[in-house]
Amino acid sequence: MIYNIYKPIGWTSFDIVKKIRSITKEKKVGHGGTLDPFAEGVLVVATGKETKMLSKVSDEQKSYQAIIQLGAETDTLDNEGKITNCASVPEFTKEDIINILKKFLGKYSHKPPMYSAKKINGIPLYKLARKNIKVERDEINSIIYDISLNDYSHDLVNFSVTCSKGTYVRVLGSDIAKKLKTVGHLIKLVRTSVGSHEVSNSTSIENFEKRWMYLEK
Repeated sequence: MIYNIYKPIGWTSFDIVKKIRSITKEKKVGHGGTLDPFAEGVLVVATGKETKMLSKVSDEQKSYQAIIQLGAETDTLDNEGKITNCASVPEFTKEDIINILKKFLGKYSHKPPMYSAKKINGIPLYKLARKNIKVERDEINSIIYDISLNDYSHDLVNFSVTCSKGTYVRVLGSDIAKKLKTVGHLIKLVRTSVGSHEVSNSTSIENFEKRWMYLEK
């Protein structure tokens, strides 16, 4: 089976996989695209023979809603890291932000963040980062299909983006801040869709467990 699970903040994607495995008693369980622990939203989980479909799910377009805190950068590019750089936040208008966001449409070249599951010589980057080891990373290319401004204030930018596989939205948030002539990090990230799997149809892990127990009776 394929399930649209709403991953809560603080859980890893593998935490969800382990929980689904425990509830369903299925040996084969996987997910279709990692979500960072600080992020929340749609996580597509499959069990049994349906796990073969996960590579296709992982390749589908994904949509996110994110909030950038301007004026401070962290080593993880999200709110779980340590502040490594601060900068003043210049004045800007709604039109300024919209014009900058438009510049990211199309091909987007960026380096995977050190705090990520991307592997270099078989070692996940985050394991190196935790040892204060920084390595060179090749740029990767992804596609930004759509990006729009939801709201903003002097030091916050709330935006939505639809992108291809391989897009690090934390890096995108940092790059947007740089275009605004400051620094920034994400304080919120919600995955709102993976292909046809929408957040409006996702199920919390608590409700999934309740329904499963009911069906088992």
